[in-house]
Order: sequence, then structure tokens, then C-alpha cells
Amino acid sequence: MTRRGLILFAALGLIWGIPYLFIKIAVAELTPEFLVLARCVIAAALLLPIAARQRALAPVLRRWKPLLAFAVVEIVLPWYALNAAEVSLPSSTTGLLLASIPLVAIGVAFLMGRRHRVTALTVLGLITGTAGVVAVVGLDLGGGDLGAVALIGVAVVGYAVGPAILAKWMHDLPGLGVMAAALTIAGLIYLPIVAITGGWPIAVPSAPVITSVLVLAVLCSAVAFLLMFALIAEIGPVRMTAITYVNPAVAVVAGALVLGEAVTVYTGLGFALILIGCWLVTLPDKRAAESPAEAEPSTATQPTPAV
Repeated sequence: MTRRGLILFAALGLIWGIPYLFIKIAVAELTPEFLVLARCVIAAALLLPIAARQRALAPVLRRWKPLLAFAVVEIVLPWYALNAAEVSLPSSTTGLLLASIPLVAIGVAFLMGRRHRVTALTVLGLITGTAGVVAVVGLDLGGGDLGAVALIGVAVVGYAVGPAILAKWMHDLPGLGVMAAALTIAGLIYLPIVAITGGWPIAVPSAPVITSVLVLAVLCSAVAFLLMFALIAEIGPVRMTAITYVNPAVAVVAGALVLGEAVTVYTGLGFALILIGCWLVTLPDKRAAESPAEAEPSTATQPTPAV
């Protein structure tokens, strides 16, 4: 990996590991739906002019059906689910559970017609990763907050389906245009939702909350997407999936240092098992790679947008 690639990788790994911390701070005063709206509006305002200047919007809008589906499964549902879950869950736990996305991506790939050969390592990876999730939920949380865990499950499925939609119907479109348009659509969807539910802040948020919203929108969304495209161009989408193994560690460290969240033995055990499982299921299948019919990249190797 080049020096530029290493810098981009380190920067994006850090940026994608800290959203959980700032979500936890923001939902202390803001409703989950308003936080989604604020992030989308600010991030879209930053990315839309860039996408328009690069003429990246017109081809994306012509495929509005998959674009709408992508916006819903990648932003509308997961971002709300994460915000709502972190009302009760520690930010570090959220980061750990989201590390299971590659495990779910295998099932999504199968359901969407990508019939890749299931190897013994794939099965072992699924079992190992699932054991890690059980360790976090059943041992670290003591079986509590299952409703919040279910919300994390919604986000995990959404983040697994989103890249699959990109790979199947929008792989040839400019990524910047896709993300700018998706953020705009998500913001338009949440505007009436916040209005109907009365989710507007009833007082001016505190400085830490305002800072958290800005960090989530500007750094963890707009800047992260730009870095993501640059990193893909530098090292390719397959090698970029190693980001998946960095983000949870950043989330755990950030939660412990800033919020004083406990890091237990079960946290470490679950983290290790989930990452080992993800590593096993994303290992390239040499026999499948030799077959032209299976040369198409798996959804598990598609980059997942920022949390």
C-alpha cells in the first residue's frame, strides 16, 4: 500500500470509528429522527455542489428507483435505528455489533442471485462471527436491551443490502453523485417525519451536542464519503474492506476514553470472534476466482458508507 493509501486508510478508519461516540452524545438532547435530518441536510449541502460541478447527478437521477431503495436501506432506516438504539446502548457495543455486517452480506449476496461457492472457511466464519455477537449480546449486555439490539440488526441488514444494490444496479454510476442524491432524498423523507412527530428541539442544544451534529454531518458523512472514493481509487474496493476491522476498535477506545464506558472481558471476546468471523467469510475463494461466471465481486467486498 502506498503512503497516500496508508494515510487515507488511517483517516477513514478513525472517522468511521467515532460516529457512535458522537451519536451517543447527540441523542441525549435530540430525537433520533431530528439527528438524521440534521446530518442529511448538512452533508447534502456540502456534497451536492461538488457533485453538480462534476456533473455526477444527472446519470444517478435517471435511475431513481434503485437510488430511492439505496437511500432507504443505507441511510433512512439504519441512521434512525442507530440513533434510537444508542439511547440505551453503549456506543462501543453499537460499534462492535455493526462489525458483523460482512456476515450478513454473505446471505444478502445469496438472496440477490450471487451464487458463490460456500466453503468450509465461510461456514466457520459465520459460526465464529455469530458466536461473537452472542458473546456481546448475551454475556456483555446480560441479555438486556434486546429492543435496542434489534434496532442494530436493522442497521446491519441495511448496511449489507445497500452495497448490494450499488453493485447490482448502480455500479457504473459516479459514487459522489449517488451519495449526494441519497442524502438529499433521506433529508426530504425525514423533514415531514420530524414535523409530524414534533421531533424539533424544544431548546437550543448544548455546545457538545451541536459539535456532535457538525462532526457527524461534516466529518463522518461528507468528508468520509470523499475520503472513501479517494481510498477506493488508491487501493481498490476489496482491500478497503479491511476498514471493517478497524472501526469497532476505534469505537470501543473512544467510548471508554470519552464516555467512560466499560470494556469487559466479554467485550474483547466478542470483538475478537466477530472480526475473525468477518475475516474468514471475506477471504477470496481461489477456485471461484478461476471461473468467469463468478468473477463478479461479492457484496461483501463492497465498501459500506459511513455510519
